[in-house]
Amino acid sequence: MTDFILQQFENAATAVARVTLETKLIYSDYLSELTGGRVFLKPENMQRTGAYKLRGAYYKITRMTDEERSRGLITASAGNHAQGVAYAAQSYGVKAVIVMPEGTPLIKVNRTKGYGAEVILYGDVYDEAYDYACKLAEEKGYTFVHPFDDPDVAIGQGTIAYEIVKEQPTVDTIVAPVGGGGLLLGVAALAKLINPRIRVFGVEPEGAACLKASFEAGHVVTLEHVNTIADGTAVKTPGETIFPSLKERVDGIVTVPDEELVVSFLDMVENHKMIVENSGLLSVAALKQLDLKDRTVVCILSGGNMDVITMASVVQQGLIRRDRVFTVSVLLPDRPGELHRISGVLAEVKANAIRVEHDQFVTINRNAAVEIRITMEAFGTAHKEEILQALRRKGYDPQVIRTTL
Repeated sequence: MTDFILQQFENAATAVARVTLETKLIYSDYLSELTGGRVFLKPENMQRTGAYKLRGAYYKITRMTDEERSRGLITASAGNHAQGVAYAAQSYGVKAVIVMPEGTPLIKVNRTKGYGAEVILYGDVYDEAYDYACKLAEEKGYTFVHPFDDPDVAIGQGTIAYEIVKEQPTVDTIVAPVGGGGLLLGVAALAKLINPRIRVFGVEPEGAACLKASFEAGHVVTLEHVNTIADGTAVKTPGETIFPSLKERVDGIVTVPDEELVVSFLDMVENHKMIVENSGLLSVAALKQLDLKDRTVVCILSGGNMDVITMASVVQQGLIRRDRVFTVSVLLPDRPGELHRISGVLAEVKANAIRVEHDQFVTINRNAAVEIRITMEAFGTAHKEEILQALRRKGYDPQVIRTTL
């Protein structure tokens, strides 16, 4: 297990302050009421490069020799570490090569290039990109900057906890997203040094819960595959070097299904006016699984680099899952005035139709010959049920169908 001392984090905090923005805690009335605790958000989604990863990357590079930096840097990343390394390398005037999975959101690819790095797209997941980056490092002599399995990187990430405790000394619970474990270790190590009673929880997507599997097995486990919308934490294997330290210091691992990330995105946009990527939402989505009554809690929002297409899809699915948008199929008699009649029913209960599809040839039975599919907005589950009941009272048989906007 790696030993950490407070001086390491103080040195790291001084170093990363040269390139990071101050991300002040935000108190959440909404989440506090939901959990019964005092919940604060650490908005690293507002960080320079859009994620916390700049901290660890920059601190690691400050610890290198001039010779190591001069050989050029290489790393593998799902996107946020890539931008951190690219930005840090640019600040030192050295070359950076970044290997990213082929499915990496375009915004992360373009921003990494924008910081002057050479980007290579390879593999379906982070682990495949990592293997290729290691191969290139050996062939070309580049210095590898690991995104999480490095104590120096973890110390750089841990400066988040340094800022949290400084701003909110009474914090007793910190919740952090987990990919490979670097952020979680840095936060847990420093938090426990300052106050051993602070609880630190890691949160993984259910479809990429490699650290939970490793904790349960007592050793590092590699998943056969990962499947999650949280691309920033889609990791098959946690850090082997840092694993013993994680197991010693972390109070628990929570897993979250992708469906919870979808609705958490909607909550974050509506209640806090912030864009947080799916991986960054893990800490918020996990709150309902923890006993936080009367606790002072900080959720780390680890990043906000989400491309617009993904954002549109997540908003759409969130509205559907919250019963804010739904579609019904209704069979109508084939006679004039029926469409007007059903529109009147919807207007009475303040249902707002956003799409109507009319099919006059579903059957030859003229008493139920026309299918109307109406996609409409509602205020939520109760309003949706009110709309359905109003249709039934008027003699219709609405069938809710799964759809997209």
